[in-house]
Amino acid sequence: MIGVQDLRKGVTFELDNSIYRVLSYEHIKAGRGNATIRIKARDLRSGAIIERTFPSGNKVQDVRLDHATVQYLYNDGDLYTFMDVETYEQPVLSKAVLGDAVNYLKEGMTLEIVSYQGEPLDIELPTTVDLEVTYTEPGFAGDTATGAMKLAETETGLKVQVPLFVEIGDIIRVDTRTGEYVTRVN
Repeated sequence: MIGVQDLRKGVTFELDNSIYRVLSYEHIKAGRGNATIRIKARDLRSGAIIERTFPSGNKVQDVRLDHATVQYLYNDGDLYTFMDVETYEQPVLSKAVLGDAVNYLKEGMTLEIVSYQGEPLDIELPTTVDLEVTYTEPGFAGDTATGAMKLAETETGLKVQVPLFVEIGDIIRVDTRTGEYVTRVN
């Protein structure tokens, strides 16, 4: 058991037979009364986001998660299949559970899968991924002095604001935490 005051971003806990990962944490102390802890968390089984307020001093059950290195194989509709590089098992996660992470998945990519008691729950993406630009409007000469940006679509369907010099076929590096353009690779 851990106190709710220890729930920080990234901490995983169990509540009402669901497993949650904290997305944001806020400690509120108003005047005379006890402090309250307000969190926003994602249910790792369903992908649903909840907001919950706890009185200071409450406790929740902490959870120890297992991590394994996997390779992304393919998706079949809303199901995404991975392969454990050590055991060759093939865990499957739904699009609802993965959320925005599906925009960064490329076949053959190596990443970490998070599981609890043998049940795959989530993936941990690398900090950046390299994606090919499949569509973007052409940039015009003379527009580069302003630092202007344009919208580009990548091979995974992710839409990213990129500098005007990026063209179709370029490989760009994207930050998976923010979804923002980092640099052109080629």
